[in-house]
Amino acid sequence: MKFKLTIAWLYPDLMSTYGDRGNLICLEKRCSWRKIEVEIKNITLETGISELLTADLLFMGGAQDRQQKVAADDFIHHKGPVIKRMINSDIPALFVCAAYQAAGYYYKPYHGKDIPGAGIFDLYTEHPGDQKQRLIGNCASEIVNLSELKGTTLVGFENHGGRTYLGGKMKPLAKVLTGGGNNGEDGFEGGVYRHAIGSYYHGPLLPKNPQLADWLIARALEVKYRKKIKLQPLVSFEEKVAHKKMLKSIT
Repeated sequence: MKFKLTIAWLYPDLMSTYGDRGNLICLEKRCSWRKIEVEIKNITLETGISELLTADLLFMGGAQDRQQKVAADDFIHHKGPVIKRMINSDIPALFVCAAYQAAGYYYKPYHGKDIPGAGIFDLYTEHPGDQKQRLIGNCASEIVNLSELKGTTLVGFENHGGRTYLGGKMKPLAKVLTGGGNNGEDGFEGGVYRHAIGSYYHGPLLPKNPQLADWLIARALEVKYRKKIKLQPLVSFEEKVAHKKMLKSIT
């Protein structure tokens, strides 16, 4: 059986400040190496809901406060409710950094008014008000709430002033090994809701952690084709060496 996935890249012209396009490249390559056809749709402010609804997997990257504000109205009032329904129907998604914040209830920035969120995730984010307290640097964590990947290490780079706090409907993605994680206090990084993941890890995240990319691909195929999917194994020597080398250097 020939498989095909449609991946929606949310606001690529606004929410893609920190090289997070690499996450799309990783997903596309790991699909193509398995002969899985991939279509990537750029979902901008002007894109209609009908295009969004064709997606089997969602991705939204990071940005600075200004770009986040520009995308906010469309994300909250137009596309956000649709994305929320899709995620509640188990469509997998990855939200990185500012997108992770925007998927919550609100973000309180260092200056200015609160930026409302889409309420997709049960979380909120607040800036502590001191630029010297940014959580920045290479970091590592261990997955605790994806059953297929429990105990797997993640590596990445974080750079955020906001502190994110999870509500009862969210589970933390991983336990911090080094770095600040969600808020520098509770020892956790990222969040999981159904098949949707939020994370502060740039770098980008998926090329450094291909097992997480494969988890998203497998979930997307299972939801679309309504059957258990076992992905064809890939030779990932270079990825594993890079991951281990970075993990060793920061832990």
